[in-house]
Amino acid sequence: MALMITDDCTNCDACVPVCPNEAISEGDVIYVIDPDRCTECVGAEDEPQCVLVCPADCIPNDPDHEETKDQLMAKYEALHA
Repeated sequence: MALMITDDCTNCDACVPVCPNEAISEGDVIYVIDPDRCTECVGAEDEPQCVLVCPADCIPNDPDHEETKDQLMAKYEALHA
């Protein structure tokens, strides 16, 4: 399942440099996560790094983008091939 950023985002920029897939970018109002690039850090780390560094605790799972660990790994491998 890809992650998303909620309206509680403070635009602190902490999540951007830790994303191994460059899935996080500045949106119109808050940062956004591209679900086509988000692998929840599967393939790169043991846990989603953006969630670990977010001081606003505003990065939950996106219920609109459910994926298995195998699907996330396949996406990671495609992004880094």
